[in-house]
Amino acid sequence: MTRPNPSSARLRPGFPARLDTRNTPATQARPAITPKPLPGAGHKNTLIHGVGLDSSAVRQNMVVKLAQQGLTDAAVLQAMGSIERHRFVDTALVNQAYEDTSLPIGLGQTISKPGVVCRMLELLRQGSPGRLGRVLEIGTGCGYQAAVLSLLCHEVYSIERLRGLHDKARDNLRHLRLANVHLLFGDGMPGYAKGAPYAGIIAAAGGEAVPQAWIDQLAVGGRLVAPVSAGLTSAGKQVLLVIDKTPQGIRQSVLEGVYFVPLKSGIA
Repeated sequence: MTRPNPSSARLRPGFPARLDTRNTPATQARPAITPKPLPGAGHKNTLIHGVGLDSSAVRQNMVVKLAQQGLTDAAVLQAMGSIERHRFVDTALVNQAYEDTSLPIGLGQTISKPGVVCRMLELLRQGSPGRLGRVLEIGTGCGYQAAVLSLLCHEVYSIERLRGLHDKARDNLRHLRLANVHLLFGDGMPGYAKGAPYAGIIAAAGGEAVPQAWIDQLAVGGRLVAPVSAGLTSAGKQVLLVIDKTPQGIRQSVLEGVYFVPLKSGIA
């Protein structure tokens, strides 16, 4: 599937940006980093030995385990191996940073399992031969997925409704100096029209339905990946929903079960 590259200067809002509803400044853009190549990323059954959480071997072992789960997108696996996940979790939990588990990040929110992050990013990129254009992330959380997205997309707009997490993500991302990541504090339910159209939209919270605003802001040829629950599965359960916006209309695919924090409106 071919993705548009909606990154023309005419459509790009200036930064620092402000959300219309609260007139809140976004963080300032910073110079980008270049991902380091991962030796042996294609070897699914070879664990790499190393010491210390800063060692690339620790991340590479995580990548090997992701590949063993059947995750195969080389660009996503390399991005996952390039970003140090332990820098995005609380100090008391760093020893679990590279396990395939979700971890609390405060304010009742979590950082998703590496396997879930990898799966959703694979779905977002499916059919795209190179980097995606402009992508909208709903729910910045601690900033980890935004950092991974920065290596897969030309531009990332990430919205967080909780001020404490927005500030935490900004602090977590500062050392990476990512010029193509724009953090916004505000309600993600209406999306971010100033950055539209988006080649991809990805949500880190599950609602009863995908807001129409997100679909409206998706470019023709673009893809949306989000957890949902309403009417698609039994009460209390969530599934991954993939929406493709084609010239002929909207195409939806319901995939495996997942569990995410609930999608909420407003800011706090």
